[in-house]
Amino acid sequence: MRVMLRAHMDTAATNEGVKTGALPQAIKTLMEKVKPEAAYFGLHEGVRSCWMVFDLQDSAQMPPLMEDLFVQFNAEVEVAPVMNAEELAKGLAAMKAAS
Repeated sequence: MRVMLRAHMDTAATNEGVKTGALPQAIKTLMEKVKPEAAYFGLHEGVRSCWMVFDLQDSAQMPPLMEDLFVQFNAEVEVAPVMNAEELAKGLAAMKAAS
């Protein structure tokens, strides 16, 4: 299932991660694991944030994928199912056909 991960990371923890190299390494490791179709980084609500869209094969993958964000960077993480425009059109067409 295509999902979007959004992580807001604690400023003090990420400042330390920038100094030690832990932040870029954690992001690199996460990206290698999830192989996102899209990844964006920036500020949201005043803190370092990232958004990644990727295929989550099994919900049991979530704990090991996100643990570094929680432990190292005190992140607030959300994962939500998402769809692209083609998938939305397919879903809407299915709704119309069912009615």
